[in-house]
Amino acid sequence: MATVVDEPGTSTLGPECFLNRELSWLEFNLRVLEEAENPENPLMERLKFLAIFSSNLDEFFMVRVSGLREQAFGESAPQDYSPDGMTAMEQLRAIATRTQELVARQYRCLRDSLAPALEAEGFRLLRYADLAGAHREQVDRFFRERALPILTPMAVDPAHPSPRYHNRGLYLGVMLHRTEGLGPRRLFAVVQVPQVLPRIVPLDGGEPGTKSYVLLEDVVSARLPELFGGFEVESWSAFRITRDSDVELLEQESDDMLKLIEDRLKARQRGQAVRIEIAAKADDAIARMIIDEEGLHGGDDGRDAAYSEVYRIDGPLDLTAIWELYRLPGYDRLHDKPFTPRVPRGLDRRGGDIFSAIAQRDILLHHPYESFDPVVEFVTSAAADPRVLAIKQTLYRTSGDSPISRALIAAAESGKHVTALVELKARFDEANNVSWARQMERAGVHVVFGFLDLKTHCKVSLVVRQEGSGLKRYVHLGTGNYNPTTALVYTDLGLFTADEAVAEDASALFNLLTGYSQGHAWQRLIVAPNDLQRRTLELIHEQTRRARAGRPSRIFAKLNALVDHRIIEALYAASQAGVPIDIIARGICCLRPGVPGLSETIRVHSIVDRFLEHSRIFVFGPDEEAEVFLASADWMPRNFHRRVEVMFPLLAPDIRQRLLREVLPVYLADNVRARRLAADGVFHMLRPAADEPARRSQIEFLEQRPMTAAGEAAEQPAG
Repeated sequence: MATVVDEPGTSTLGPECFLNRELSWLEFNLRVLEEAENPENPLMERLKFLAIFSSNLDEFFMVRVSGLREQAFGESAPQDYSPDGMTAMEQLRAIATRTQELVARQYRCLRDSLAPALEAEGFRLLRYADLAGAHREQVDRFFRERALPILTPMAVDPAHPSPRYHNRGLYLGVMLHRTEGLGPRRLFAVVQVPQVLPRIVPLDGGEPGTKSYVLLEDVVSARLPELFGGFEVESWSAFRITRDSDVELLEQESDDMLKLIEDRLKARQRGQAVRIEIAAKADDAIARMIIDEEGLHGGDDGRDAAYSEVYRIDGPLDLTAIWELYRLPGYDRLHDKPFTPRVPRGLDRRGGDIFSAIAQRDILLHHPYESFDPVVEFVTSAAADPRVLAIKQTLYRTSGDSPISRALIAAAESGKHVTALVELKARFDEANNVSWARQMERAGVHVVFGFLDLKTHCKVSLVVRQEGSGLKRYVHLGTGNYNPTTALVYTDLGLFTADEAVAEDASALFNLLTGYSQGHAWQRLIVAPNDLQRRTLELIHEQTRRARAGRPSRIFAKLNALVDHRIIEALYAASQAGVPIDIIARGICCLRPGVPGLSETIRVHSIVDRFLEHSRIFVFGPDEEAEVFLASADWMPRNFHRRVEVMFPLLAPDIRQRLLREVLPVYLADNVRARRLAADGVFHMLRPAADEPARRSQIEFLEQRPMTAAGEAAEQPAG
């Protein structure tokens, strides 16, 4: 195999060696849809996966498809080199074809599987036209008292320009014929379905054991004649526009990044349209009016018959509304069984504070199976501890009511030196982060926003404490966000340590983020964009050299996405040398495994299950010699070159062995929720052989007991 070159925009291999990034992502979303189709999942969890499929697809169009669209239509230069060789236009055509297939499959799942299952459980989705008696009176009262005061009928004619449809807002397009009074003889008009009202309107009463609902757009559409007095409704259709929401900041100048981000949030609602969803039976005149106004490609408009941005939907638009059903109280039996996270090993202390526990040993945390509370306690205890002099914290995605942000505010108000790096460019969490940044600034926290051209994606918390006559530093590093809400549904790993070299590096990292301070000789942390790609390649190359020398070798990588072609080429070279390589990629994987002469020793799995697999784990070498790392970064160009990321080693023998003996084998043994990637880019669900037990990794982690040094299950402590 040819030597890997340094230029990020070229590949030493032909395009046939790579899977397309965007099409690989669509196959990941198919795996999400398969969980909605899976009758082994509880009914409400199946609904959850159907809603996640929709929200995932929305973000894909707002970010990835919008970027390809800009490239294809000459509005910008390419963002990332595509080693699979597909042009932007070729990708758009392939995406449109595959997405149409997947959306049709999503609605078949709703119509043929989930709707009957809901009906069997007593859920009744009624049409307004079928309502009678008390139900009709209730809905009419709801319309008069709650909907009508909000609704605004909007005519579209030379005197009333077309409204700017909000990104992902639900609208009714109406074709009207005047019967009396003012206005043109024939009129097109729109009504926005209010987002401040429940999309799924519950109805009281009905048969015992049943719960009835009606869709808000059905209620509004039935009262269109009331909204447009003097006109007869000829036809109407629900529709929804998705817009480009990846507003670029790199070329913008501003003295105030906070103000720049706030302006960006407003611009998001006004971005270029990239998709329209409209009812399958919509009047062509209504559809064409909106499509033409938004400049969308219709597939039948003579521009490109193979490419359409119009999605005709046979069912309710925007299935993210299903979250309203999922969150209904009183249906526990239709959900996954609840669980209580365990106390992390090493923190089941009897007396003593969290800092004394960390001072004794490094502590590994495995969320959500082990509680995230100690991470919150780490910051809240530091805020209240009079011996703590300083707290430094990165915040990428926070919860709406963030206890960590509140603790930082309390620490600053008590006179401690508090620094918070708030990443304002965390996509779709900008508004939340802007709000916390404003509050922390007012409380006296030193709030910084990193770099305009780099996202700060690393997860680091540093506490400086007076102990005796000197200072001692405590560090938390993680693969996931400082968000107690997502910590219950994302799998992540974290590390508490008082290792002086790690602490020295963490201090240098914050100095880099707050003051551009450079030149530090990193001892433990491997930091992007400076060294992460280079060091990762070195680690892969070392295993390649071991294999060529006939020595034991191994590479294991668990991540969200594998895209970077230089890393893929290095893995191919390692495979050709005979290195056994296991990759668990939740989402995108552009590597083709199992290709003769190229990647025969590489296995790629993906696990999609109850919890979102989010941890990044990297192992280089056989167990007895393994170098083990955790990281905030995936193997993608953006993580290597456009983000501040951290990969950090597990140095303590006990936690390194815990990961190698208790975590990795369980993931690799999964034959219930794991899929294996074939060389053609298709993932196939694994099933246990006749003589094999069923192994489901996430359930095993929920039930896992600590291991003794001899590798046997230890007794759980009482209580």
